[in-house]
Amino acid sequence: MIETLLFLPIALSIVVLVVRNKALNIIVTVSYAAAFMAVSILLYFNPASFTPYFRIDDLNVLFLLVLAVVFLGVAVFLVDYLKNNEAPAKSQSLFTANILVFVASMTGVILSTHLALLWVFVEATTLSSSYLIYFSHSEASLEATWKYLFICSIGIALAFVGIIVLSMGLGDSGSLFFDDLYAGARNITPYWLKLSFPLMLVGFGTKVGFAPVHAWLPDAHSESPSPVSALLSGTLLNAALLGIARINKLMSLAGMRWYADNLLLVIGFISIFVSAVYIINIKNYKRMLAYSSIENMGIIAICLGVGGAGLFAAMLHLAAHSLTKAAFFLTSGNILHRFKSKQIEDVRGLLRSEPATGWLWMLCFAGIVGIPPFPIFLSEFLAAKSMFDAGMFVHMVLFLLLLTINMAGIGKAVLRMSFGASTDGPAAHGAGVLSYLPQFAFLALLLSMGVSMPFFVQALFQKAAALL
Repeated sequence: MIETLLFLPIALSIVVLVVRNKALNIIVTVSYAAAFMAVSILLYFNPASFTPYFRIDDLNVLFLLVLAVVFLGVAVFLVDYLKNNEAPAKSQSLFTANILVFVASMTGVILSTHLALLWVFVEATTLSSSYLIYFSHSEASLEATWKYLFICSIGIALAFVGIIVLSMGLGDSGSLFFDDLYAGARNITPYWLKLSFPLMLVGFGTKVGFAPVHAWLPDAHSESPSPVSALLSGTLLNAALLGIARINKLMSLAGMRWYADNLLLVIGFISIFVSAVYIINIKNYKRMLAYSSIENMGIIAICLGVGGAGLFAAMLHLAAHSLTKAAFFLTSGNILHRFKSKQIEDVRGLLRSEPATGWLWMLCFAGIVGIPPFPIFLSEFLAAKSMFDAGMFVHMVLFLLLLTINMAGIGKAVLRMSFGASTDGPAAHGAGVLSYLPQFAFLALLLSMGVSMPFFVQALFQKAAALL
């Protein structure tokens, strides 16, 4: 089954590139997304399916299921998006092929049992997603693509140096399989391990969107088509974060958890601070969502650094952010389709002119800032409680203050766009129910998690946290 997730999209991408048919692009994308969802669920119930280099465990199955849910929602949204898109069949086929390879690359990151192989797949996500960012073929999208390639390539190079440094401390074994690394953690030379962790944290953290190595993220998310932005924010950042989580566990087993935790706390607070600085006076609503992603990745880093109940909070926050931000970005696509502008000042009266989009926009805002009963409220509460229990009172106050600033910045923009007299945007055409269905489905899942989290979902988060 694992082979289906990894190699089937490669074959399908070749088919769509050869045939170059718009209808086939839609059929292939939706069909594969449904198959991906089905196989992911089967792997959840039957984790024994594995190969030497790819395996399911209690940690990566959560990342895989989040990827499956977001990808399925994006695929459904793409039905209307591709139908209404005026790009020629060749461009749409390239777009579809790259999405398939992009998802396969993220799957490889998630399932890898070998550190170097994980690195290869992280690099593959960069290459396969570049054309997706450039899909509009505008000057701004070209600039965003080159910035993405340049900055992420530097980050991946740093991560590679970190892997080399780590291998220098392994002695005779030299194995980079995670099981071997964990089993021999106490035998790794401390000097090389302490040197390798910040290199991999910054390297993989570049793809996560941690500040100060985040410069690619606002441009890439802003210039990408909204379905691509949903995939970048809802799934790519998670995949890169998994690499950091794997190495963080190694640090813990080697008796250096304190060292890793402090670095995670620093980079987490820097990320939330940078987001707060930019988001409070943001002018572009897609860039606003991008900076919100930086904030939320920072929150997860802080949760990992605090430990305790913060580990459960990190996994809950990861899933909740992915679904909420995917819904937010897809809804931003509906707004852009209606008003032909990404500027907050150009959008007014959403609730009057586009009620479905307006309510989605408001609900996504409530979800991302953690208004009860959305689950981000619970994850942020657990994060703050973990700091309180650990005696980190200054950290807790700073955390809550920065969250408040970010909430105020997003709230100001969302409320201005939702209320007031409607601006005269060009009439939308061809936006059907599939342009709204994924967002409502994501929000329904989030509310079910927040109101009464099913036992098996809670167990999923607990088992994942236990492996951190």
